[in-house]
Amino acid sequence: MKLDVNALRYLSKDDFRVLTSVEMGMKNHEIVPAELVDRIAGLKHGGTYKVLKNLLKHKLVHHDSSKYDGFRLTYLGYDFLAIKTLVNRGVFAAVGRQIGVGKESDIFEVATEDGTVLAMKLHRLGRISFRAVKSKRDYLLHRQSYNWLYLSRLAALKEYAFMKALQEHGFPVPDAIDCNRHCVVMSLVQGYPLVQVKQLQNPDSVFETIIGLVVRLAEHGLIHCDFNEFNIMINDDEKVTMIDFPQMVSISHRNAQMYFDRDVECIFKFFKKRFKLTFHEEPEDVEGSKSDIDESGRPSFYSIEKSAGVLDKELAASGFTRKDQDKIEKFVAGGSEEDSASSSDEEIADKDECLSTENSEAVICELDCLDIAGQCTTDHNPDDEKEDNQHFKDTGNDEPGSVLSSEREDMGVPTDGDAILGKRLNKQRRRAIVAAQGGRRILSSRNSYKDKGGKTSHNSRVQKQLAKW
Repeated sequence: MKLDVNALRYLSKDDFRVLTSVEMGMKNHEIVPAELVDRIAGLKHGGTYKVLKNLLKHKLVHHDSSKYDGFRLTYLGYDFLAIKTLVNRGVFAAVGRQIGVGKESDIFEVATEDGTVLAMKLHRLGRISFRAVKSKRDYLLHRQSYNWLYLSRLAALKEYAFMKALQEHGFPVPDAIDCNRHCVVMSLVQGYPLVQVKQLQNPDSVFETIIGLVVRLAEHGLIHCDFNEFNIMINDDEKVTMIDFPQMVSISHRNAQMYFDRDVECIFKFFKKRFKLTFHEEPEDVEGSKSDIDESGRPSFYSIEKSAGVLDKELAASGFTRKDQDKIEKFVAGGSEEDSASSSDEEIADKDECLSTENSEAVICELDCLDIAGQCTTDHNPDDEKEDNQHFKDTGNDEPGSVLSSEREDMGVPTDGDAILGKRLNKQRRRAIVAAQGGRRILSSRNSYKDKGGKTSHNSRVQKQLAKW
């Protein structure tokens, strides 16, 4: 979207108040409801809706009524909020022409009150040409959901922090002046991109300077990751300046060697093609040793000694954040414990399965025994009772209940004296039967108590016997 700041001078305080309200609502809403905007803005007499119409006319907000009546900020509205804040701070007083455009940002000229010309970089993530931000950049970190405006703000903050730190350590970078939202204000580099330069007086010295910057960055613990002819500025005196820093990573990153070799390869390839430089191959000094320069004369990643500084720690560069490193160490240390815990859990689960199968088998056996006992009690003859009574008399026992009680004691069934214990055991047996049958309770029919003969009479007797047990 083209930045037209002419409408900025006609916006009132209420307009910026409503814009800020929409921005605040977008922290937890993709589309901010109109009622919420009105409640946050707090304008009297329904003034919020009148202001929203004016903002829609200038395309500072977008109206969406697909699910509900709501609004969201556009990049132009976000630009106006950032520019208004920086103007109120006194960073600059005027916005000029556009001097650069990229897949992630737009660059404009701005001027201070005393006439000093600066550069203003507006990050615009989410363009069609570059939407693989989640896989190509690490702005999200642990976050799952994201907003393009929020990602642009994170990119601007990261670039401002890298630029400030590199400037303090003497690297040839633009002077970082201020930052707000997705906007970074820096000094204007008087020069041209290296890709536009056709001739150099000393291409060898420029090449050595650029390669030296790559190695020096790595010694400070950082890798540029996009170090090519498009991100190198050179002036008439052939002085080199680096730009574009939000994608920088630490040398402790898991892909640090690949990024380092890619930056070096881009410089070698460009100077060989544009300025016809030749590079002599040098043999290895000792077999298996990692020298400072590999076979093709390129600097080696393994020869870098991180002794000049710890910028990756100070700036929390990707791959070397202390919190992430602690989490990784805990995860690695806890991996073996989780494996042992999982194995022990599997053993416990196996034991539980064995116990459950044994319990179910025991319950089934008990049910079979009960069924057999029920059949024996239901199918007996009166002659057998006389023989049994005669046998009891011969043995000296007056009542057959004494023998039954002894048999019950041998079987583990409680006698009449332990009624409470018997009730508890009966409850446990019922629960075991229900568990063995898969949690389903046997629902007897309403006529089960009636002896109608045949199968129903047999089933009723078995159920009566089960109830006694």
